[in-house]
Amino acid sequence: MKAALREARKASAIDEVPIGCVIVSDGKIIARGYNRRNTDKNTLAHAEIIAIRKACKKTGDWRLEECTMYITLEPCPMCAGAIVQARIPKVVVACMNPKAGCAGSVVDLLKMKGFNHQVETVYGVLEDECRSELQSFFKQLRQKK
Repeated sequence: MKAALREARKASAIDEVPIGCVIVSDGKIIARGYNRRNTDKNTLAHAEIIAIRKACKKTGDWRLEECTMYITLEPCPMCAGAIVQARIPKVVVACMNPKAGCAGSVVDLLKMKGFNHQVETVYGVLEDECRSELQSFFKQLRQKK
């Protein structure tokens, strides 16, 4: 999660919401991503989507069945869907997102029985540090306005 937090800080440095993600396989980070929606002018440029794309390229497969994803903020519906589709077996989440989270806050797409894949989810790892990063970012954003 520390590596995901470093990715989140990269987003913050370019005035993006500080969300970071890493994907691990066999104890090694194989992909990293951070939020770039405003920078890339692309709705799809979420940390998780970027990391999934890189991990698939690295492994040569769209299935990431041997991987664990670490993310600083609970995934949105799009990212939760991508996690399920990529068959990622385990996701570690730092902070919950009560307004848009789809790993338990609003809904839990990662555990829906109707899908052909469910995801083991661990919550609260480095939660305080990740929450602090998000709160600082939004405080600065409000002050700029």
